[in-house]
Amino acid sequence: MSHQVALAFEDGITRFIKVGSNETVADASYKARINIPLDCRDGACGTCKAFCESGTYDGGDYIEEALTDDEADAGYCLPCQMVPESDLVLQIPTTSDVAKTSASFFESTLTEIRRISETTYAFSLKVDNREELSFLPGQYVNIEVPGSGGQTRSYSFSSGPDVEIVSFLIRITDGGLMSTYMRDTAKVGDRITFTGPMGSFFLREPKRQSLLLAGGTGLAPLLAILEKLAGMDNPHPVHLIYGVNTDIDLVELDVLQDYTQRIEGFSFDTVVGDPDSASEKKGYVTNHFEPHHLAEGDVDIYLCGPPPMVEGVRRHLEAEGIKPQNFYYEKFALAVVPEAEAEPAAPAAAEAPATPAAAAEPAAQGYEIGEEHASFEAQFDARMALELAVVELTMGKLAEGQLGEFKVLAELAGKTLDGEKFVNAEEFTVTNDAFHEFLFKAVGNEHLLQAYRRLDVPALMAAVLRQEHWIDGAVDADHLEIVAAFEKQDIAAARAAITAHNQHAKATMAAASKAAAQ
Repeated sequence: MSHQVALAFEDGITRFIKVGSNETVADASYKARINIPLDCRDGACGTCKAFCESGTYDGGDYIEEALTDDEADAGYCLPCQMVPESDLVLQIPTTSDVAKTSASFFESTLTEIRRISETTYAFSLKVDNREELSFLPGQYVNIEVPGSGGQTRSYSFSSGPDVEIVSFLIRITDGGLMSTYMRDTAKVGDRITFTGPMGSFFLREPKRQSLLLAGGTGLAPLLAILEKLAGMDNPHPVHLIYGVNTDIDLVELDVLQDYTQRIEGFSFDTVVGDPDSASEKKGYVTNHFEPHHLAEGDVDIYLCGPPPMVEGVRRHLEAEGIKPQNFYYEKFALAVVPEAEAEPAAPAAAEAPATPAAAAEPAAQGYEIGEEHASFEAQFDARMALELAVVELTMGKLAEGQLGEFKVLAELAGKTLDGEKFVNAEEFTVTNDAFHEFLFKAVGNEHLLQAYRRLDVPALMAAVLRQEHWIDGAVDADHLEIVAAFEKQDIAAARAAITAHNQHAKATMAAASKAAAQ
């Protein structure tokens, strides 16, 4: 009997493999041409050490130096020795690029478009080769918007991983790329492509009660989680609190009601931020936490919503002295852009104050709501915004040795390029990241450094950039111009070079994404 094993890489890419009876995970991975870390193959070195998120397995034979008893008890394992006894989810300590794999590409047909409220669409896709699409409930894919010239938007599955037709939710925003397509041109039968699955927000094996928190269309991945739970024997209570801004934002209540019948121990509340709402429960989702929802910390929390909601919940738990066993979350980003452009912008600030209910989903026109890793445009714009901020803090403060190191990093990235071609696309992704991270290390502000590291830019680049792809020839010169501006202590020149570099980088990614979709 074979089992399905999900290999979740550090860059958010997840690949699924089938592992046969008495077959090790490492052997099955290499048969699937996925080169997870491996050296001795005998359980002697620990090179392949991974973490098992869920499932059972025979750990095999190994020595203490490769895997200690404490590590094994904590869930660590050696893929070169382990034989699955059930489906597994493994966290692999490397990127998909290093493992010489990438997100899978799928083609599909649009089968249904539903406007389920004044603010929300639901749409469904019939996927070609559906049997090849595997995902964990809660994960997302990058969908290419038809007619956009290759631009993508990220959406979490609102359907479970075992249904034939997959579904998604989208918040309607004037000027939004996907919103405009759905409203003006989409029709049943349209061909739609996407890549994935991606993301570390997914259902883990239930070991205790769960509290699910949804903000607006953050309900989508939680619906996928509920659909999975409906097919499981789960003896633990599950409660969902669904927060929105206004009454018209509430959707899929009949679906949630149906889950109360299909999932033993499931209940839900809706919370509306509008003080004039007809809802019984108003304000913040945290206003409606009951002691039994948190079980004094013996609870797994799954939260999908905008950054202020995530931070509001975190601060509330800290104030109450509650430390949940596990707190999994997916942040949405807010994009404030002219309607004519309608491109995602930087993620909302993590320190924004808590807001009512789902909050942070603006009612004004000209906004697009996406996930924190919504698209490469959003991620690159976020990086630019952080770099423009860090310029203010580092200009004129770098020592001579730091300036020399900065220039060396720029030159190393340049050596992986040859005009508008890559000499080595893989090395470019690594050296480019080192160059961009330099200033965040130099400034000595851990919060800024972590904000940069939370971005998905390196992972997005690794997923699409290939040796044969075109690169904007100005990218190399941009790096050197940024360094030169710091050498001259010219803050205006640095800001101009960073802004120009962002456009050149996005042009490169757009071309690579389009090539990958063909």
